[in-house]
Amino acid sequence: MRNRFDAELAQLNVELIKMGSLCELVISNAMSGLLEDNDNLLQLVAETDAEIDEKEREIENMCFKLMLQQQPVARDMRTISAALKMITDMERIGDQASDIAEIAGMIEGDDTKQHTHIQAMAESASNMVNEAIKSFVDKDLDLAYKVMKDDDIVDDHFDEIRTELIEMIRSEDVSPEFCVDLLMIAKYFERIGDHAVNIAEWVEFSITGVHISEEIRDENANKKTTC
Repeated sequence: MRNRFDAELAQLNVELIKMGSLCELVISNAMSGLLEDNDNLLQLVAETDAEIDEKEREIENMCFKLMLQQQPVARDMRTISAALKMITDMERIGDQASDIAEIAGMIEGDDTKQHTHIQAMAESASNMVNEAIKSFVDKDLDLAYKVMKDDDIVDDHFDEIRTELIEMIRSEDVSPEFCVDLLMIAKYFERIGDHAVNIAEWVEFSITGVHISEEIRDENANKKTTC
């Protein structure tokens, strides 16, 4: 029975990797569609988001089956519970990418977006998602902690983009409407980074049995600093 259970857990990891790859693809297509004014790529975002939704249901069913039929021990239960939480965040990443693609379809033809940090922000967020999934599969706590720290990089990019757009409005180089649209896109990428952090926190739980939110972790770090 244990061999069968381990095999099904291994398959769960495979499916999570597939879902993570879909998340990376949907982010990449949303970003490329925005920068290249490519309607085909933007359309693919919606299709990939639907695949992510289907993969979420598939993994959810696998997790419930493992819990109900295999009677997992505490450690295994943490792994399955973490997987259930993670797929919720991955599904939302697909939704965020769809929102980006929808806005991108309305701001075609303006190459000003090429001169902001939006591409770097997208790449950083995508890397966070990839490493968060990898940390779960490899049970790599250090990599999960790296993902949590890398959220600062995405946040810094957001601040840079906001500053760039404010300067563009002041110089009247672009329309305020364009700046609002691009700022909304940047906000969605920031949320993708937040979802990657959530995944990393559930990786921490699956390994240690403790789930500490980023806010509590920061508070603890500040207390140590002041002591």
